[in-house]
Amino acid sequence: MADPTFRQEQWQHRFDPHIAPINQFIDELRRGGKWAPYVAPMYGGTAARLLSVLRDPGPMTQDGVGSGFLCMENDDPTAETICGLFQEAGIIGSDIVPWNMYPWYINRAPKGLELDEGIHPLKKMIDLLPQLRVVMLHGGDAHSIWKRLEHTFPQIQSSRKIDVIKTYHTSRQAFWTPDPAERERRKQHLVDSFFRAAQILRGTSAA
Repeated sequence: MADPTFRQEQWQHRFDPHIAPINQFIDELRRGGKWAPYVAPMYGGTAARLLSVLRDPGPMTQDGVGSGFLCMENDDPTAETICGLFQEAGIIGSDIVPWNMYPWYINRAPKGLELDEGIHPLKKMIDLLPQLRVVMLHGGDAHSIWKRLEHTFPQIQSSRKIDVIKTYHTSRQAFWTPDPAERERRKQHLVDSFFRAAQILRGTSAA
């Protein structure tokens, strides 16, 4: 996204048929006076089989400051890390849709009521992905909203036959610990989670 040509191409295609229902939904989220980034059309859109859920949009998703998109091609360390992990596991962009458990830009940890606000947008995203097979939840806030989602919609996982993978956030803060062994364990858990998702998408694992 640091390349103006690539960024402009993504912007011009943000309402292509495969991604339009998602970005039209984001337009709805913006009408309440809060801002949310679009999902880049380089992703699979409504044909995606994996939903990757982090906490909240980072600064490089902002219009002007950044790209205006949720995208692993954004110019920031978290995006770079998750891009590398997907590539290493062999998961391609057309299989993915990125999301945040709190979809609006706040650039801080969501509070309790804000966690609740993210439940229905997450449910809507799941409804927009008829081929969804895997939900990856990155970090404690993403884990928390999934519990709240299951409480509100108890049959969400079983009715859709979704495999849920809970792992660490891809930001550096997730690995801040004085214990080197624990730091390596967390990193390995993250890597293993991406390979597990790839196996499920290939149909070589029952999760």
